[in-house]
Amino acid sequence: MIDRDGYRPNVGIILCNARNQVFWGKRIREHSWQFPQGGIKYGESPEQAMYRELMEEVGLRPEHVKILGRTRDWLRYDVPTNWIRREWRGSYKGQKQIWFLLRLVGRDSDVSLRASTHPEFDAWRWSDYWVAMDSVIEFKREVYRLALKELSSHMTHHQQRLRPTLDKMNRTAR
Repeated sequence: MIDRDGYRPNVGIILCNARNQVFWGKRIREHSWQFPQGGIKYGESPEQAMYRELMEEVGLRPEHVKILGRTRDWLRYDVPTNWIRREWRGSYKGQKQIWFLLRLVGRDSDVSLRASTHPEFDAWRWSDYWVAMDSVIEFKREVYRLALKELSSHMTHHQQRLRPTLDKMNRTAR
């Protein structure tokens, strides 16, 4: 499903843990790391696609995560021509994405890269929220930066709500 401007609707997922680190998956047989993402099927909402992709790529179900936020509008990136299938050249430009910021409320052990018959990743790690983008394929870097920047306000809001609880815990621990 490609829109009239040549972009395929897609979702991107920034999954963070309780320490505000983000999930990075290493593409199978490649040296590039990325956030989970995938196409929106006909008739699917972005949220439905996000949950489906989260299960397929990371093995997490809706009860394992909490939605903290999503981008207001589509973020687009163009795919270099040499990466586009021959039959799509001329009609396909790239991806347009709605990005979701999720908090893992389950455990690390709930992550399963083999949840589907066609796994996307062969390794994963937690990294700082503002990790360097060197390991992300070049044509996606700007969209990643824009998504992280827009969604960072949800992280700040979440941290502020946790601050009194964390302060109380720190006082009690002394």
